[in-house]
Amino acid sequence: MPGKGLVLLMYLLLHLGSASGYKHVVFVHGLLAGPSEFDYFIQLIQEYHPGTPVTNVDFFTDGWSLINIWKQVEDIAAELKPVLTNETAEGTVLICFSQGGVICRGLLAIVPHNVVTFISLSAPLAGQYGGINSFPMIPKCFKNVLYMLFYTNIGQKCFSLANYWNDPHHRNLYRKHSSFLAVINNETKQIDPRSQEFKDNFLRVQNIVLVGGPDDGLISPWQSSHFATYDDEETVVPMNEQEWFTNDAFGLRTLSLSNKIYTHIIPGIRHQEWHTKQTVFETCIKPWL
Repeated sequence: MPGKGLVLLMYLLLHLGSASGYKHVVFVHGLLAGPSEFDYFIQLIQEYHPGTPVTNVDFFTDGWSLINIWKQVEDIAAELKPVLTNETAEGTVLICFSQGGVICRGLLAIVPHNVVTFISLSAPLAGQYGGINSFPMIPKCFKNVLYMLFYTNIGQKCFSLANYWNDPHHRNLYRKHSSFLAVINNETKQIDPRSQEFKDNFLRVQNIVLVGGPDDGLISPWQSSHFATYDDEETVVPMNEQEWFTNDAFGLRTLSLSNKIYTHIIPGIRHQEWHTKQTVFETCIKPWL
């Protein structure tokens, strides 16, 4: 049960005296997975920065990760609040993989946080359309009809993937029914009363590190890891051409103009390999610890 999973607070106390000044590192796992995804990176952190405080989220693991994203965001936020709002600390580094990156977008929106750096590893930050052919039990053609389930009250209530499904051929339905992604993007047909709060909180982050690559094989388009989407011809529209970017709907343009967004394109890495590669750690994580 997710309510009993709680957050596994892993304080790495080796050589505690040398930990002074280290930021608290928080890991958030992906879909149909759990905290073990980050065992290797935690090992590397211990080697490079012994004593770094680490929290590895052990919440909504495996099948529980399929439930409503807002439920996951709110429960994880409640557990992480002491870490994310600790003003006496050096700040937090938030490292999130796959669907975990979407959850972390929610955390950055609803919590008045102390996150110094948000590192997103191959996450569908601007939504997902496709990629389901990676699951053998789902025919590839289903991506064209999933909107009929996902853009309903039942779909939005019951399936995490529905909450960030971004079908470029049904934009009006997306804006009407998407209860998470369209809300935090400030794309809904009616302005959410919390939109300014979400934007103000998001703007508290000091650095955003976006990591993805063309050989990912699951995130679709893979450039969603860099806040890109498909248009209705399924041509990729980059972040800086998105309407919610140009009108600074949730603060991303402000962060970009302040040179706070760092993008990494790394070829040759499949989706389930991002958290297993030392090169990813060395390039995209270690400099921010």
